[in-house]
Amino acid sequence: MKKLKKIPNFKTEKDEREFWESHDSSEYLDLSKAERVVLPNLKPSTKTISIRLPEGLLDRIKIEANKRDMPYQSLIKVWLAKEIQESR
Repeated sequence: MKKLKKIPNFKTEKDEREFWESHDSSEYLDLSKAERVVLPNLKPSTKTISIRLPEGLLDRIKIEANKRDMPYQSLIKVWLAKEIQESR
């Protein structure tokens, strides 16, 4: 078994980030003892996009969203996700 190096104490997060950018973590951590972690409250990353819609269509989407008491962008996401799921 290979002897692991000791992880230094860092004064700042920036110092730690710079350290790990230039060092191989396998020299400091025994990855064979790693355990899977579940982070149920983590929100998926999102990306802002721009889409052009006819004003009449957007108005109808906003009316449907209002009926459901939700933001229109959220309703669009729900509809898109449902369509993708159903097409699989």
